[in-house]
Amino acid sequence: MKNYQLFIGGKWVSSQSGDSYEVINPATREAVWRVAYGDDRDAELAVEAAADAFPKWSQTPAKERAAILMKMYQLMLERKEELARTITLEMGKPIREARGEVQSAADYVQWNAEEAKRTYGETIPSSFANKRLLTIRQAVGPVAAITPWNFPLSMVTRKLAPALAAGCTAVLKPATQTPGCAAMLFEIAQEAGLPDGVANLVVGSSGKIGKALLGNHKIRKITFTGSTEVGKLLLRDAADQVKRVSMELGGHAPFIVFADADLEKAVEGAIANKFRNTGQTCICANRIYVQSPVVEEFTALFKAKVENMVVGNGLEETTDIGPVIDEQGLLKVHEHVEDALSKGARLISGGEKCQPGAGTFYKPTILANVSEGMMISTEETFGPVAPIYSFESEEEVIAKANQTNYGLAAYFYTRDLGRAIRVYEALEYGMVGCNDPVPTTVQGPFGGWKESGMGREGGPHGLDDFLETKFVSIQI
Repeated sequence: MKNYQLFIGGKWVSSQSGDSYEVINPATREAVWRVAYGDDRDAELAVEAAADAFPKWSQTPAKERAAILMKMYQLMLERKEELARTITLEMGKPIREARGEVQSAADYVQWNAEEAKRTYGETIPSSFANKRLLTIRQAVGPVAAITPWNFPLSMVTRKLAPALAAGCTAVLKPATQTPGCAAMLFEIAQEAGLPDGVANLVVGSSGKIGKALLGNHKIRKITFTGSTEVGKLLLRDAADQVKRVSMELGGHAPFIVFADADLEKAVEGAIANKFRNTGQTCICANRIYVQSPVVEEFTALFKAKVENMVVGNGLEETTDIGPVIDEQGLLKVHEHVEDALSKGARLISGGEKCQPGAGTFYKPTILANVSEGMMISTEETFGPVAPIYSFESEEEVIAKANQTNYGLAAYFYTRDLGRAIRVYEALEYGMVGCNDPVPTTVQGPFGGWKESGMGREGGPHGLDDFLETKFVSIQI
C-alpha cells in the first residue's frame, strides 16, 4: 500500500503527531493507501513556510512563474492516466469522467500561467500638472486553500494555479477522502521546479487545521469550496481579521425544459448534467422543471435512457454511475427519496440501494409529482436522484427557480430566442446554461450569487481575488 506524507517547506514529512489513516475506495470499501494525518501544529509549520517563501516568490518575474506553471501543465498531461485512476480509486468517479477532470485541472494551470503575465496596472489622468497617478497590482500574500472531495484535482488547481500565478504562496488543505491526487500534484510541482515553501500540503483534522489557518495573521486570504454551512462559519472567523475570502458554496440548480425545446437534446442534457459524478456536484440539476404539455413525453424518454445506464466500479470503462462517496452520503440520498415518496411523489425508476460489489451504490432514480414541501426540493441531495416538476408558464417557473437562497447554476432548454434572453436575464444565478448542460469552462468565471458564494474562479478575471490594487500618486 502506498504511503503519502505532508509536504511542507519543500519536504515530504510525517505529521507532528505521527498519526496516519487509510483512504477507502467507496466502490470496494478497501483501503487504497495510507496518508499522514496532520493537525494545527502541521498547519502552523506550513504557514511559516509559505510566509517565508512569499517575499521572493512575489518578486519573481511573472514570466518565470508562468514557465513553472506551464511545466506543471505538461507534466500533468504526461501523468493523465495515473491521475485519473487515483481520482477514481479515491472517490469512485467513472474513469472516463476522471480523465475529463484531469484535463480540466491541467487547463486551469495552463490558463493561469498565461494570465500571470497580464496583471496590468493603470495610468490615471491627474487634475494637477505636477502629479502623476497610477495603480499597480500586487499579490495579496500567503493563501489558504480548502478543497472538497467531489472534484479533488480540478478544485485544487482552480485555487492554487491563480494564487501562484499572481505571486501568492499557498497552504492547501484537501478533503481527507481524496488526498492522493493532491499529493501527486505536489510531486509534479516539485518536479516542475516550484521553489520550496511556495506551495504546502497539509492533510488531516478539518477543525484544527482550519482554525489554525483562519487564526494566523500571516494568511491573508482564504479560498474555500464546500457547503454553505461551513462557508458561513469560515466567514465569521475570517471577519475577526478582515481576512480576504472567496467561496464557492452549495447550490440547488433548476433545469427547465420548455414545451418548444428539442426534447431529445433536453433529455440528453438532463442526463449529462444530473448524473455527472453520480450526481455529486454542486452545479448538477436538483430540480427538473418540465412544461406540462411535454412532461409525460420527456419523462418517458428520460426513463428509457436512465435505465440503460451502467452502475459499477468506476475503473470499468463501461461504468456510467459510480458509488456515492460514503455510507453517510448514501443514507442522505435514500432519506430524500423516502421522504419524497411519503409525501406523494411517484417513483418512475430506481429508488433503492444496489450492490454491484461491496460499495456504496444507489440506482439512478427518477421521481415524478414532486412538490416544494419535500426535502429534495430545498436540500442538496448529492446523489443520482432526478426529481421532475411540472409547470405551466414562463413566469411561474422563473419564480419557482429563484425561490431558493442558493444561486450557483441554472439551466434551461428552449428554441425561442426571445424567451432565451428573458430567462437568462431573470434567473438569479451566477452561471446559466442555455441549451447547454455543461457550461463550465476555464474561460468562464465560475461562482454563485446569494448564499452560493462570493468571488469567481477562472475566466479573464480569475487572478483578481489574489491581487491587491495599490494607488500611487507622484508629485514632480
